[in-house]
Amino acid sequence: MAYSILIVDDDKAIKDYVEAHLKCFNYKVKSAENAYNALKILKSFKADIILTDITMQGMDGLELTRKIKKTFDTDVMVMTGYSADYSYEKAIQAGASDFIFKPFRLAELDLRIKRVLREAGFKKERYKLLKELEKLAITDALTELYNSRHFFSQIKTEINRYNRYSRPLSLLILDIDFFKAYNDTWGHLEGDKVLMRIGKVINSCMRSMDTAYRYGGEEFAILLPETGLQKACMVGARIKDNICSQIFEPEPGTKRSITVSIGATELVKGEDFRSFISRTDKALYRSKETGRNKLTYIVSNPDNT
Repeated sequence: MAYSILIVDDDKAIKDYVEAHLKCFNYKVKSAENAYNALKILKSFKADIILTDITMQGMDGLELTRKIKKTFDTDVMVMTGYSADYSYEKAIQAGASDFIFKPFRLAELDLRIKRVLREAGFKKERYKLLKELEKLAITDALTELYNSRHFFSQIKTEINRYNRYSRPLSLLILDIDFFKAYNDTWGHLEGDKVLMRIGKVINSCMRSMDTAYRYGGEEFAILLPETGLQKACMVGARIKDNICSQIFEPEPGTKRSITVSIGATELVKGEDFRSFISRTDKALYRSKETGRNKLTYIVSNPDNT
């Protein structure tokens, strides 16, 4: 892999000299004679490292470093002559990854560049690993939807947003009809296939702003920000119909379909997350009590459906 380096130095002789030698080390190199041109180049050139002089006309290397660190995900190494005007501490505080005095041996520069690249690689791997661990912590492994822990965290966040901006927020909770009987008849492995397929169906029916969760064993929840009850019911009906159209084959020659019951509510002013969830649960149970394979909604008055 050829790493990319941008050299920024208003001393043309040094700039050309360093550029020529870095190319001999198999780096992809571009150069700029001042900080302003460097920022323009970075809009189209993805540099792994920016190697900049400190003392330049106009914007100096430390100010350039600060601007780069605000905008671009790249490392900066700063160069300077023997001067008391700048220090290693100032360079690091500006965001630089390394500091090197002129004149330097090119072999030393190459070693320092490789060290910075190596440390950057470690940081990226560590960041990637942390993101993967964060995802695992909030994801249900079977359905690949968010888990119940994340649901309770997110519903509180969405209610706080509702309280700040008074934008509608709706909730769907759905439960698979007669799922215990399906498991008892065909076994838990076949039941897991149903759960996985339903997770995929829910994902395919949601809008980009919605989030879905495996709420319990065979229960799922969907948070719908910026959504009133009528639109939430439309999303729920689409999910219900799509699930009903799925055909499962728990054993060769045996085909089965699955239905779900759904409860829907819209958050009302002054309501906390417990009441919001409880109201949605009541709507879900009404769907079950009145025939299943249906959606029931409850508004602020539990007697109105």
